[in-house]
Amino acid sequence: MKKIIFFFVLLFSMNAYSAPHGDELFAKHCSSCHGKDGKGGVGVPLAMPSFLNSVSDEFLKKTIRLGRPGRIMPSFSTLSDAQLNAVVRHIRSWSDKQAPAEDSTVVKGDKKHGEKLFASRCAQCHGADGKGGKGTGVTFSRKRDLPIIAPALNNAGFLAAASDVMLRETISHGREGTPMVSMLDAGMSKKDIDDVVAYVRSMEAQAEKLEVSLNKNDDEPAILVADSPYGMDETVENLKQAITDQNFTLIRTDYLDHGLVPTGKENKKQVVLHFCNFGFLFEALAIDPRVGMFLPCRVTVMERDGKVQLSTINPKRLSKLFNNHELDESCDAMYEVYSSLLEDATL
Repeated sequence: MKKIIFFFVLLFSMNAYSAPHGDELFAKHCSSCHGKDGKGGVGVPLAMPSFLNSVSDEFLKKTIRLGRPGRIMPSFSTLSDAQLNAVVRHIRSWSDKQAPAEDSTVVKGDKKHGEKLFASRCAQCHGADGKGGKGTGVTFSRKRDLPIIAPALNNAGFLAAASDVMLRETISHGREGTPMVSMLDAGMSKKDIDDVVAYVRSMEAQAEKLEVSLNKNDDEPAILVADSPYGMDETVENLKQAITDQNFTLIRTDYLDHGLVPTGKENKKQVVLHFCNFGFLFEALAIDPRVGMFLPCRVTVMERDGKVQLSTINPKRLSKLFNNHELDESCDAMYEVYSSLLEDATL
């Protein structure tokens, strides 16, 4: 009998030990954007009562699992169901109210009328066609008097997670603590709100196209490379001239291993040029401060076995990693700049 009791105690202890801890998972995967206490940052403030008390656990699970393609939040497809449930339980612990039940009722309305209402009542914050507010949510890329960036409604992840009833309730009652006001109080009728819900739901076809476009750069190489027919010094001088011709400012020329080896021991056959167009830089930073990872610009010139080669990162490959549709245009523009520089320096 003692052996049986010991077995069950041991089994319980093992299960308790191996059970995922939602607070630890949240700290690891979510806190950098949503804040350690869920009070927001780049991501929306999850602990905000007007949010947490109006969304179902199913909405939270789908949001974590699917993410928001093209809108900063990645998908957490590698989390197990047990881990996912643990994170949701931790988020739910910030409220003393029971989670709303998931309601899959389809809201019927006139989407044509809803489109007109959306343009006049919603687009100011959520953007034309529901593409969302600009920026990432950090204070550098949003107006400081806004606590959050208005979410993209034409987003595949959002539309898959949000039910029609949730949309209707959110539009009807707003989100206290955010610029989202109650549209009932603002004068819209219940029928008007149903029409807006029908229009938002009709964005699913557009959302699918946007999601597909995220994968357009999957085959792009990580770096851009060009062989130079010139010697090391001449190639560097050609690149400097090309940088000036592209209206960029040359910041400095340095050895690639500077700071990694004793002064005077640097490899003179590995040179990196740092340059910038500050207008472009500030525009890109306003969209997404993470572009600081690859701006100001850099091109490396290396000589190996008598052959000179230029290389730089491929911004098109980076655009997918950033998961920000707004930044795609900047990455495409930077790709054209880098390609032109490599071509001009090696002609």
